[in-house]
Amino acid sequence: MECDCARLTVCFEAPFWVAVYEREEAGCLTVCRQVFGAEPRDGEVYQWLLTSWRTLAFSPAVALERREAGRLSPKRAQRQARAAAEQRGVGTRAQQALQLQREERKQARQAQSRHRDAAEAERKFQLRQEKKKEKRRGH
Repeated sequence: MECDCARLTVCFEAPFWVAVYEREEAGCLTVCRQVFGAEPRDGEVYQWLLTSWRTLAFSPAVALERREAGRLSPKRAQRQARAAAEQRGVGTRAQQALQLQREERKQARQAQSRHRDAAEAERKFQLRQEKKKEKRRGH
């Protein structure tokens, strides 16, 4: 897997320090987020990156738009920025990719809980049926 560009940003999101690792490849952006406790030193971040880069859970790929080479007038650029913000909301592509990953995890968690609830309901139903049979037998 050839990576065109990679960016690691460490920032403070109260109350934790967070590392956001962005990877651009073949016109797509994937993002991974790691939460650190206390402020990590450069060596700790580098060591973390070396030891766990193979096991990082990246978000689904988000397509990148290619920028045009020509200059726009400031007012046109402002109008386009406003329209783009209304269309997809405020946030960087990395934040949008992380949001997509959160939504996928949420859907998986909901499906798992639905399955678990259905199995529990079936178990309770079977218990009620057994209880009915026992009462009918007179024991």
